[in-house]
Amino acid sequence: MIYALSWAFLFFLQIFCSKIWIARLHQWRVVQIQKSYGLQSHIETKSSTPSMGGVVFLLIGIASLLPEAVFSETRLSNAALFWILPLGSASIGFIDDWIKLTRKSSEGFPSLYKLAAQILLTVPWSCWIVFSQGLSLWPGVVVPALLAVPLLTIVSIGMLNAVNVTDGLDGLAAGAALFSFIGAIVLLPLESFLLYPALAGSALCAGFLWHNAHPAKVFMGDIGSHFLAGMLVALCAHSEYFIAVIPLGFLFGVEIVSVAMQLIAIHCFKRKVFRMSPLHHHFELLGWSETQIVTRFWIIHGAGLAFLALFVQGILWKAV
Repeated sequence: MIYALSWAFLFFLQIFCSKIWIARLHQWRVVQIQKSYGLQSHIETKSSTPSMGGVVFLLIGIASLLPEAVFSETRLSNAALFWILPLGSASIGFIDDWIKLTRKSSEGFPSLYKLAAQILLTVPWSCWIVFSQGLSLWPGVVVPALLAVPLLTIVSIGMLNAVNVTDGLDGLAAGAALFSFIGAIVLLPLESFLLYPALAGSALCAGFLWHNAHPAKVFMGDIGSHFLAGMLVALCAHSEYFIAVIPLGFLFGVEIVSVAMQLIAIHCFKRKVFRMSPLHHHFELLGWSETQIVTRFWIIHGAGLAFLALFVQGILWKAV
């Protein structure tokens, strides 16, 4: 009952705060600058939509600490270790969004600077995780420290960028992340200090979709996509089932792989695999409507999440 009330409180708080924040964004003219080399339809229809809606995610994350502090016995060190990655990642995303806003450009952080910032955040956090509690693929299978730190760092950076590139259509990233947080709640044996962040993640995604569903009234921006990615990785790293990052990040992985394939094909073979990457843009150019793509990608993500979860569970049963 406490969990249900906590979820409802965070869900309605997200909707209410987002409504106020959207009005402020309109007042300050904080809009999403579309890439000049992107789809013409996006330039025509999305250029006036406010961005940086993910700022509210931080408020919801902080608000989730209230029921967690009251109804659980979470140690401050555990909470701090968890929230460093989401909040630090959101800071990188905020700087990226701020550069775009002040320059009135679709280009924020230069790619190498952004990667450097992500490395500076994730390497110390990964070291803290590995040397304070270890990194387990699943219970009983602990990754050696010399492998665990680079593994956790690479996965963290990959997820940050994967959720970011997925956030290109109304409701796509938020809806997929909602599936992922629900999957984490259902599949992972989360302790109380992890269950409340998972509930917060699902509540804020559902509340954000209230405004982000097509036609979107607000976009989450890099601050929002980085925050959600940081939460998903932190949940898996703390849960003793780090392998769960594969099913929980299924669609995000597909999207970032499509970008990598396109870049390799262009630079190495002077040809394209897709009409445009990430993958959702390819289907837009094939004539699929935005709602068709989003709905079908949600279905694919849910099916991929469920299938991979069952596959991983089968491996665990054999190991036992």
